[in-house]
Amino acid sequence: MYAGTNEPSFEQARQRVAVLMDLDVNAKALERMTERIGEERCAERDGEVEAYRKLPLTERKDKPDEVVAPDLAVVGVDGGRLQILERTGQGKSASAKSEEEAPLSPEAGHRGKHWREDKIGLLMTMTSVAAATDPCPEVPAAFVDPTRILKLTRELKTKRSASEESSGEEAAAPSKAPEAEEQTLREEAERVRWQPPEVKEKHLSATRRSWSLFGPMLAYQAWMLGFYQAKRKAFLGDGAENNWTLWRTRFSSFEPILDIIHAISYVFAAALAGRSFQEGWPCYVRWVTWLWQGSVEQVIAELAQRQTELGVPRADEGETHPRVVISRALGYLQNHKDKMRYPEYRRQGLPITSSYVESAVKQFNQRVKGTEKFWREDGAEALLQLRADYLSHGDPMDSFWQRRQASQTGMNNYTTAA
Repeated sequence: MYAGTNEPSFEQARQRVAVLMDLDVNAKALERMTERIGEERCAERDGEVEAYRKLPLTERKDKPDEVVAPDLAVVGVDGGRLQILERTGQGKSASAKSEEEAPLSPEAGHRGKHWREDKIGLLMTMTSVAAATDPCPEVPAAFVDPTRILKLTRELKTKRSASEESSGEEAAAPSKAPEAEEQTLREEAERVRWQPPEVKEKHLSATRRSWSLFGPMLAYQAWMLGFYQAKRKAFLGDGAENNWTLWRTRFSSFEPILDIIHAISYVFAAALAGRSFQEGWPCYVRWVTWLWQGSVEQVIAELAQRQTELGVPRADEGETHPRVVISRALGYLQNHKDKMRYPEYRRQGLPITSSYVESAVKQFNQRVKGTEKFWREDGAEALLQLRADYLSHGDPMDSFWQRRQASQTGMNNYTTAA
């Protein structure tokens, strides 16, 4: 089952089992067994979440008695992609019934009618030091270096919600964006002796259920880890509205932080919209400096002036038209300006990039995403849960196996013959 969950495919899992364990297991049998155990794990999870939802509000925002609250707790959310095959005449599972969603559009970068979104949550305990002032007030050199910012923005193409955007063509090579973001900030941190937060533990949650059902799952995990009673709390995300609806309904006591790399991508695109690189670059440097220093209102004011000069977008203009690019960037910054107090976040020792959860999404995609991979709803849900367990700190599956063994009666479950 470990191989079925963590190898890229059930066939590769069969091959790995044959080599390492000298067992000839049919790939289909391995698939059924893995999904059966995954469904048991999902049922256990759902029961725990339901019990949590029945607690009084004051207890849901507290922690279990035996849990010690961390100093710094961070929650991040994002979405991955996988293909769901709905067979004709097949009844919908509980997952599908709760998730009435349209396929991702071809314009979003995924061809075909089967692409759907899975939801990924990352809960991290981190270590950092709070300071009296902003430990890194100057914009990192990497973000005002033309050669590096061009490379970075190519890799860090702005992502949107599942209904509008995706990370690009499925056939493309996996993006290196999350690692590039984190590495860039760490290089600059060393230059100015700034210490960004360090990850201690990671706990993951993943589902094909709706966002309204994903929220309680993530909240239950946060409660179990003592996150609601942490001294410092942060919620990270990109600009997708589902992220911030989840924050408002489940994590409103956490500091909301918009991923700074997504904001930089919008600012860079807007600065060069309708301009040559020579004309737009000084504008970008000015805007990204304001952004880094927390003066997003100044960027918004100049964007509004630029929009007035160019005019509002027309219905027949594509998404790369300068008027459309400016309008999108202006709306993005206006909608999220309250989540862009980056100097204060750095002073408090909070993370300012969602690269951690984006890296986690890649780890799920490596198992479930592919042009040749099609999943049933129940099978996808089972694999996502098992993958989350194996990627989490503390070996949740070890505890599951012990509970499962303890609950066995020792009697075979024979089916009565007709």
